Amino acid sequence: MPLYEYRCAGCGRLFERLVRTWNEAVDCPSCASQEVEKQLSTFAFTGTDSGGGRATGGGGSCCGRGGFAAISGSRSRRERQHAEGKLTARERVELLLDEGSFEELDQLVEHRCLDFGMAEQKIPGDGVVSGHGRIDGRAVYVFAQDFTVFGGSLSETNALKICKVMDLALKMGAPIIGLNDSGGARIQEGVASLGGYADIFLRNTLASGVVPQISAIMGPCAGGAVYSPAITDFTLMVKDTSYMFVTGPDVIKTVTHEEVSKEDLGGALTHNARSGVAHFAADDDRACLGLIRELLSYLPSNNLEAAPAGRTDDPVDREDEALDTLIPQETSKPYDMKRLIRAVVDDGRFLEVHEHFAQNIVVGFARFGGRSVGIVANQPAVLAGCLDIDASVKGARFVRFCDAFNIPLVTFEDVPGFLPGTAQEWNGIIRNGAKLLYAFAEATVPKITVITRKAYGGAYCVMASKHIRTDLNFAYPTAEIAVMGPEGAVNVLYRKELAQAADPDALRSRKVSEFREKLANPYVAADRGFVDQVIEPRHTRRKIISGLAMTRTKRDQNPPKKHGNIPL
Repeated sequence: MPLYEYRCAGCGRLFERLVRTWNEAVDCPSCASQEVEKQLSTFAFTGTDSGGGRATGGGGSCCGRGGFAAISGSRSRRERQHAEGKLTARERVELLLDEGSFEELDQLVEHRCLDFGMAEQKIPGDGVVSGHGRIDGRAVYVFAQDFTVFGGSLSETNALKICKVMDLALKMGAPIIGLNDSGGARIQEGVASLGGYADIFLRNTLASGVVPQISAIMGPCAGGAVYSPAITDFTLMVKDTSYMFVTGPDVIKTVTHEEVSKEDLGGALTHNARSGVAHFAADDDRACLGLIRELLSYLPSNNLEAAPAGRTDDPVDREDEALDTLIPQETSKPYDMKRLIRAVVDDGRFLEVHEHFAQNIVVGFARFGGRSVGIVANQPAVLAGCLDIDASVKGARFVRFCDAFNIPLVTFEDVPGFLPGTAQEWNGIIRNGAKLLYAFAEATVPKITVITRKAYGGAYCVMASKHIRTDLNFAYPTAEIAVMGPEGAVNVLYRKELAQAADPDALRSRKVSEFREKLANPYVAADRGFVDQVIEPRHTRRKIISGLAMTRTKRDQNPPKKHGNIPL
């Protein structure tokens, strides 16, 4: 049965209806008037596009219901989608995947709901486009919610389609990509819709650490729907057109009397900068899809493979003399750690993850000698590089992802310690800081650390120190490895002498110099084997690439157990 679009002459409502014949009588659902005008929409020509040509869908039939399913929502809804700056589900899939590679599954599936007039509103595909294709020649599985069909709401059959591609991805060892644009659970189906979400959550959990999972929020994502992206490895959001929240502004206003807009509550910038729920913010749909392709280029297809090697003409032994003066002589003076990262990685290309969240730590992907690595670095330009709650959680999550997917870890360390303050202590810096320690200690992938300047106290231990199974630890001559900074140490060690001194400032200055020369340097740690080499900054790239080659055959494992009990 084809679906036609009608406009009521009485009340002006625009609605859709499945009919058996062209001239079948139709009532307006609002005013019951039969004075309705059939709109010559796409659906008036089953199996053709609006220009009368054949409608084609990836992997689907070009005639009958297959052609109709390939069109999905009505012309007016597609136009509305474009007017809002959004692409349709099919347009997104076509842009995401290699040209001509998409094979659609379950194109003709329809919902099974018979209540609330749903028996007369059946659309093949049921609001989600699902199947498999290729990105840069590598297999991926994808589903894209179609907001032009029932608002992209999740039905029982809609969920079954998503679960099918997830099961196939897990069986075949290929990444799962979800393009989310949905109004939430389909209310007419009740618990069947909710059960569909739970089925998806289970598969997200089972696939975690087995195949990469990427979620793109390209429209609304509210209520229970937000938990699927939250379980996946990376979440991308589109500025101005996407939002995520458990309860919307209206509910919040009713319950707590707070007034907040959708954008401030759950927009792309909110979740990228404040909550940390999202990892990337894209300017539009096309940029978002391009970012997914770039991200996947650094990742393996599953946990049994290595990430694909990249091509580069960047010399392995390239040196940058500017690095020798990048670290300021004054230990309290900040510098940008990203300058160091871009100076030593292949072709200066660094894909930063969580760029806007917890900026006192930097994480992301790059390549050394064509080999994909995960980079974790303190950022002295923000909070002096101190570790706080958000930075610890951000770093731990990234480290565990890299460890799960065989991606070596390179750490650049300049950390004066954990951020002090009652807010940090009362909100659990001990528990949250331990997450980063746990993640680094648990990781069995190749690990290389470069200490650029400060490595103080417990934070030294946490940031991939030799003591937690890091394979190679390098330090610059400017490195200071100690229980605390020289100034703080002198204040503790010489409290009485300073209080009794005629010139406490002169005494403090002399004692600070003595402490720095005796303990706050890389050579004491190197003497004990905690630092493998003290290197000149210009040699950083060569040393890291050499270290990665040395650790390529590394085999390490943790004791047999069901799972560890990370301090969540």
